[in-house]
Amino acid sequence: MIFDSLFWTLGGWVIRVCMIPIIGMRKDDPTTSLAWVAVIFLSPWLGLILYLLVGEYGLSRPRLSRRLRNHKNFHLVNSEYLECPSYQGCQVSHDYQVLVSLAERHGGLPLLGSNKVELIADTDEFISSLISEIQKAEIHIHLLFYIFRNDETGKRVADALAQAAKRGVQCRVLADAVGSRGMFSELGKWMTEQGIEIFPALPASPLRLRLSRLDIRNHRKLAIIDGQAAYTGSQNIVESDFGHKKAGEWHDVMVKINGPTVRQLQAVFVEDWYYETGEVLDFPDLYPVATKEGSAAIQVVPTGPDQPTEGFQDILIQSIHSAKRKISITSPYFIPNEGLITALRLAAARGVDVDIIVPDRSDHYLVDQASAYYCGVVLKNGANVYLFREGMIHTKIMTVDDDMAMVGSANFDIRSFYLNIELVLILFDPEFIYNLRMLQNCYKGHSTLIRPDAWFKRPLPKRMFEGMVKIFSPLL
Repeated sequence: MIFDSLFWTLGGWVIRVCMIPIIGMRKDDPTTSLAWVAVIFLSPWLGLILYLLVGEYGLSRPRLSRRLRNHKNFHLVNSEYLECPSYQGCQVSHDYQVLVSLAERHGGLPLLGSNKVELIADTDEFISSLISEIQKAEIHIHLLFYIFRNDETGKRVADALAQAAKRGVQCRVLADAVGSRGMFSELGKWMTEQGIEIFPALPASPLRLRLSRLDIRNHRKLAIIDGQAAYTGSQNIVESDFGHKKAGEWHDVMVKINGPTVRQLQAVFVEDWYYETGEVLDFPDLYPVATKEGSAAIQVVPTGPDQPTEGFQDILIQSIHSAKRKISITSPYFIPNEGLITALRLAAARGVDVDIIVPDRSDHYLVDQASAYYCGVVLKNGANVYLFREGMIHTKIMTVDDDMAMVGSANFDIRSFYLNIELVLILFDPEFIYNLRMLQNCYKGHSTLIRPDAWFKRPLPKRMFEGMVKIFSPLL
């Protein structure tokens, strides 16, 4: 008994002492390092196990090296599809030229013009539009979603895919292994029997411990039909009341795109498909000839642990620095890092109106507590914070003045900055940005504007708990 107690006590101190230099060498962000040191010191054995499972940002070295190597190869092979010289050279304001250059260096994809874009801010409308496109498909359908659920919505999409497969259309589906875990054994099996190719992305199991983190997920939402129409944004293949019931109905945004940018989105799917299946998709109709469909300029920015994590942060910070009048951020989870807090503070200091729109209650309790702390931080720095009370805002958008918008799968939190494989669009189109602004105004109309004096007079225990959770926010 005494020996056991001595073993656990001494072992705990050995873990504490040994893990400090290990964490110090492997973590670039001091805030994250301190959070892990706090976990290790509070509970060394549990902390060690958690660190081994989820303590590193990156993919395993073999998988990461394959992604990096083939990422370059794909861009070399597909350069004529990705660049579309006839649609490059779009005129954007001088204020955004640095942003466009940063985004291209980060994601490797140039800004392309002549796109037609449509904003879809209703789950049923998106699903109906997607099914309509599936029903018209003639050659191939490619779907990549974090959540593809075995519910009525999932079954409707699966049935449309099955009918397309019967017509001879090649149907391929990638769904995240964790986000869609309940689907593969039943609906996924049925889809396979109907001739649909379906694979789990980033399988999570004890056998996958070669990955540095088990919780790195493919969080992208992407659909491409015949290489001519594409959808991307925040919506999964799932009912609108999915998730924590107390959070209420979910509100999402998808962008439907026709034009040259669809070729770049196709390339994103082709890469992810190869990484999970080992199959290189290469056939004549994969990248149809690009045509002028509209006037929108779009830059595709794929992000993830196989990309420099500071690159995406640089893009966000540069976007904020470009603002002259107004910044509006809508995100279900708001856990910024120091760089983004500083950018927002400086924007407010130079007279820019900064609006942050977040749900009053999301589907993650601890994330809500950390988010509440950071809402207090930006309130002190002059921002406006709106708590949406009509359900769960799952929309991830940022508008800057009336000139630029970001829409995609990435939340305004550390998980999206460092961990998840995400997909973001930078858009330059006055009409589309106006519609996004109207949507954000609608969100604000169903929200409570926080009064700073009342916010900081909330019960002390609540504010203390938020501060405590904030310490561990880099790990959420």
